[in-house]
Amino acid sequence: MATIFYRPAKTRALAFLGLLLLALAILGGMIWRNLHHFETVLSYVDYSHRIQNVSVGLQQSLISYVTDTATTAQPPVLAKTIKEMQILIDDNQYLSPSTRKNLETVGSLLININELSKEQKNTRLIEALAVMSQTLDEEGLRREKLLEDINFDTQTELYIALVTFTVILLGAMLFLYYRILHPLNDLRQLLERLTDENYTPITIDHLDPLLFPVFNSYNEMVIHLAELEAAKHLYAQSLQREVRLATQALLEQQYSLARAERLAAIGEVAAELAHEIRNPLAGIQMAFNNLRREINDPNQCERMDLISSELKRLGRLLSDMLDQSRHSPETACNFNMTTLLRDLITLTRYQIAETIEIMSDTPPLIPVHLPESGIRQALLNLILNAADALQERPGLIRIKVRAEAQQLRIEVFDNGPGFSQDMLNYGIRPFRTSRQDGTGLGLAMVQRFIKDVGGNIKLSNLHPNGACVTVLLPKECLLGHKS
Repeated sequence: MATIFYRPAKTRALAFLGLLLLALAILGGMIWRNLHHFETVLSYVDYSHRIQNVSVGLQQSLISYVTDTATTAQPPVLAKTIKEMQILIDDNQYLSPSTRKNLETVGSLLININELSKEQKNTRLIEALAVMSQTLDEEGLRREKLLEDINFDTQTELYIALVTFTVILLGAMLFLYYRILHPLNDLRQLLERLTDENYTPITIDHLDPLLFPVFNSYNEMVIHLAELEAAKHLYAQSLQREVRLATQALLEQQYSLARAERLAAIGEVAAELAHEIRNPLAGIQMAFNNLRREINDPNQCERMDLISSELKRLGRLLSDMLDQSRHSPETACNFNMTTLLRDLITLTRYQIAETIEIMSDTPPLIPVHLPESGIRQALLNLILNAADALQERPGLIRIKVRAEAQQLRIEVFDNGPGFSQDMLNYGIRPFRTSRQDGTGLGLAMVQRFIKDVGGNIKLSNLHPNGACVTVLLPKECLLGHKS
């Protein structure tokens, strides 16, 4: 790039220096020619003045001889005139052949003029004056022609100089316009493009090489600006994405706060209801115990025992609800999960449709350490939710319990329509249900209990249809586990 820039610059500098030297040479030549013409005019004027002096000397000599003032000897004026005339004859600078011939004629007429008679002297002087008058006329014409030639040459040189300077000036102006001002105007338009955020580089093949560095710098600048604009755009998109995420998080927090407020209100209502229900429930339980003592049928007694145990569990549940409202959780105890599940299936058998089959897949003994009422209520909610999903159509509900090395796995299957995609994507949320008559609190209560004991709950759909709720409880809930 430096070589590309250096060569045109060197060429332009040499061309400009050549034009400058040409202008100086023309100007110097004009000055020298004018001085030469001036010296020529001065020399020729001196030459003409000397011829006139010769003519004047001859006239004075003639007057002396005519007035008889001249002596027999040669007068000084005539002698001086003859000497100057001889000097003119010897001068070859401006003396023309005709003038030389005339001066030689005059010289021959003046030789030995004192030896002649007066009439002969006057005759020769008159002839010499006539020749000198003719010579002066010829020299006057020659002087006028010389001045005309000098004037013509001066005018010609002046016109040539003016034309040359005009051509140089026009060339400089055209070069300045097409090579400097016009590209700079293009550069101005390019800078105006920057205000429109147009960061496209330009081609520089058609530009003057002297302007390559300027437009190369422009291209580098617009490329850098384009990169900065792209980075700014990405940064703006990132900020917008962060703002959207922050807004979404804020909305979710607001929603969670509103949900917590609603749950708190429901908790207060539930505590009040539990407090109000527990008193009549105690009366119902006393009346039921009295009725139980009056029945002796074994089959009826078994059913009555189930009802009695459920009334007791309902009482404990109300007490637990009141304890939770006072932030006192249920105490964990040791029991067999298989026995609890068998009793729960027997109880729910009377609460769901006869077309729905309930199956249990559990080992004979699974000793656990959990809040018994809480886990019973959680499993009951899962079974009832599965039954509600079947909507009294023929179906199957299967409960599978396994004690694994690191956890207790409880799975509740059904062959209903499965969970909605919204619930699979966003998980369990209070008051969100796909059933028209649902409250959206069953799974939420189960999830809260599972998290309180340190477990986890997962929802999934089966192929081709059906749903599965997987409850994973920590190994601390298993009796006899190895830490």
